[in-house]
Amino acid sequence: MPLLDMPLGQLQTYQGRNPRPDDFDAYWEKALEEMRNVDPQVELVPSSFTVPFAECFDLYFTGVRGARIHAKYIRPKGVDTPHPAVLHFHGYTGSSGDWQDKLSYAALGFAYASLDVRGQGGLSEDTGGVKGTTHNGHFIRGLDDEPQNLLFRHIFLDTAQLASIVMGFPEVDAGRVGATGWSQGGALTMACAALEPRIKKAAPVYPFLSDYRRVWEMDLAKDAYAELRTYFRHFDPQHQREEEIFTKLGYIDIQHLAPRIKADTLAGVGLMDPICPPSTQFAAFNKMTAPLKLEIFPDFGHEGLPGMNDKIYQFLKEL
Repeated sequence: MPLLDMPLGQLQTYQGRNPRPDDFDAYWEKALEEMRNVDPQVELVPSSFTVPFAECFDLYFTGVRGARIHAKYIRPKGVDTPHPAVLHFHGYTGSSGDWQDKLSYAALGFAYASLDVRGQGGLSEDTGGVKGTTHNGHFIRGLDDEPQNLLFRHIFLDTAQLASIVMGFPEVDAGRVGATGWSQGGALTMACAALEPRIKKAAPVYPFLSDYRRVWEMDLAKDAYAELRTYFRHFDPQHQREEEIFTKLGYIDIQHLAPRIKADTLAGVGLMDPICPPSTQFAAFNKMTAPLKLEIFPDFGHEGLPGMNDKIYQFLKEL
């Protein structure tokens, strides 16, 4: 087969290039402490979208740094005992989308929550508050500030906070909650499972936000990763701060969070993916110690993977 990246045998042992900050674990423990000290002020607002077999709500909560975060929340009618729930995370710059495509889980008797990532295409707030550029993109937000002000730190915490909120609802069995998403949603699925260890099942597909230095070295800092090139060209044109920048990005690199995941995991990857290169994904997968099944699509890139949605549905149905 043609190769965009390493041969599969090398991918299966690749351990990543981007540095891991020395205080990585302490950084995330402090972040989680900040999250737990936030009063989420949860609000459920009935939606104008209605179906006979489920209740639909706009769910709002306050995240770290005071941002008001939105998610769509659906719970089945007529289910008297605590039931499973699935969390969904969308792709980069997108939103939680329409209600209609979430109803298949309500048909299983599951609750379903779909997050709007702060500052992207949905209703969640981005309260800002970092020094330096906000030019074109989110994972460079905060690079000129202290690491605790990286925007994706806050976004990762939003996923864990949403999980905790949903797990606390009386209709939800906290021991049977799963998470899924594609691209950015795949990264957020892994971040959520890493930061909220009660997540039982995780189904990420071609996760974004992994092994930034490898992306750079492959000359693939474009498309979803274009802001990395933008940052260097505008703010470090001679790469005098290259080590500092990649190390700081290491705080929000999912490969370094992957060892924390305890969830049974089903993951999809296309070996011709030029957006989130396969090696960057394997850098994260290869650090996992939790059960992992990889669904590999040799001829597919960053696109629909035939049958993958059905595989995820059957996998999460086991909750």
